[in-house]
Amino acid sequence: MPNLKNNSLINFKKFNTEIKNNPLFYCAGLILFIFSVFIFSFTAEFYSFIDTASIWVREFFGEFYLWLGLACVLFLLIIAFSKYGRIRLGNSPPQFDRLSWIAMLYSAGMGAGILLRAVQEPVYMYQNPPLKTGYSNDIIALEFTFYQWGFTAWAFYGIFALFIGYSLFVRKNNILLGGSLPQLKKIKGIPQSIDLLTILTTVFGLVAAIGLGTTQIEGGISHLTTKDPGTLWIVIALVFLICLLAFFSAYAGVEKGIKRISNWNIYSTIALLIFVFLQADIVEILEQFLTATWYYIKDFFQLSLAIGDFNPGKQFLTDWTYYYWAFWLAWAPFTGIFIARISQGRTIREMILGVLILPSLGSFLWFSVFGGSSFHLIENMPSYDGEFSNVFTSIFNFLEYFPLSNITNIVTVLLLISFLVTSVDSAIYVLSMFSDKGNENPKKKYRLVWAVLILIFSEAIILLGNVKPENDVLDAMQKFLIIGSLPFAVFTAIMMLLFVIEIRKKRL
Repeated sequence: MPNLKNNSLINFKKFNTEIKNNPLFYCAGLILFIFSVFIFSFTAEFYSFIDTASIWVREFFGEFYLWLGLACVLFLLIIAFSKYGRIRLGNSPPQFDRLSWIAMLYSAGMGAGILLRAVQEPVYMYQNPPLKTGYSNDIIALEFTFYQWGFTAWAFYGIFALFIGYSLFVRKNNILLGGSLPQLKKIKGIPQSIDLLTILTTVFGLVAAIGLGTTQIEGGISHLTTKDPGTLWIVIALVFLICLLAFFSAYAGVEKGIKRISNWNIYSTIALLIFVFLQADIVEILEQFLTATWYYIKDFFQLSLAIGDFNPGKQFLTDWTYYYWAFWLAWAPFTGIFIARISQGRTIREMILGVLILPSLGSFLWFSVFGGSSFHLIENMPSYDGEFSNVFTSIFNFLEYFPLSNITNIVTVLLLISFLVTSVDSAIYVLSMFSDKGNENPKKKYRLVWAVLILIFSEAIILLGNVKPENDVLDAMQKFLIIGSLPFAVFTAIMMLLFVIEIRKKRL
């Protein structure tokens, strides 16, 4: 009979040796530890620096972000409809059916955000119209919301998915971003620096997402139990639950874990969408959806460059669009890597159009139903007292105006949990691939290590925010993402040029 204890000890020693011989993993872990100690010891100084730096990035690089976003959309469309769009990512048939593929990329790319902003953002735009185009307030609100959740956001993801997908399945390189193009390998230290930055930005993004998501989930639970929101132990327990479920999902793998939860997300989201849609003014919502979508496509260039009547002003752009663009960019590398990983067997054209168009249209319909319904409710209220202004509780207050609100609010809480789980488990999977030297199916021990590290880091940040309430540490983490996105913005522009040079060598 084999000695399981000795075998486990040998495996642990072997894995410990692997980690020590893995400088990328070792450096990332060390930096995260030092960073944690620093923000705990110098919280006020950290917050002040991050706040100032994030505003500086948006102030001086905001217009660059606008031009880059437009360039990414046009670049992907040109590649998709060129002869290079016929290139297949690998020789095998697609690993996942189309619905599961869309479900996974949408869950990883947007996730809980569409629930977080479903009502609050359209209502804000409705009451504070950012454009002076002469359109009605409801159309302006939806058009600008579409702009911030539409083609450009997905283009940032699609660019990195294209780079990695081509490198992985056509050039047969590993999945590491730093070595995705041969020109990068020629510059000493650049590939390792890119990979390290990707890991750190992914972790910071996850912490921000977990913090926001668990805060909204706790708000939903408090709403259902008629208690005041802000109970710390519930948030801590939710973080543990999210990380535990994400670990089990990532441990099971893409096929068994991530795919199944993503499919549940899509089915439940569609069910909630249909439930609200059938009780709203269907004709009016469809008209708003079609009109706002048409105007968004027609006005896309002016919106993208904030020209003339489509310029909402520097302050509005700084608070909203620049923030969103920086946030999408910060999430783009890890999300793009995940999309590339699940797109094996599809053509470049299919991947690009699938990433750009299908999730965007789904988001447009979602915001039309929830936004249009909330506009109608506000118009028919005796007085509107900001019921939909809080980003964490707006959707729960909104659902109170419909039948079966207890059930729909419970479904929303479960959806928030599952969306957050799919964002975290896909990130754990990508981080494990990076740590396992680009292995497409990373060792499960790496998945465990990253799940534990993310759990510890997330709990520490939330506890720090409670210990030092005078400093919004979670808000600082989100702003830190904006700073981290700047190198990726510059890197994206360079990569597009290098990719064109590289792909022209491909004989078709």
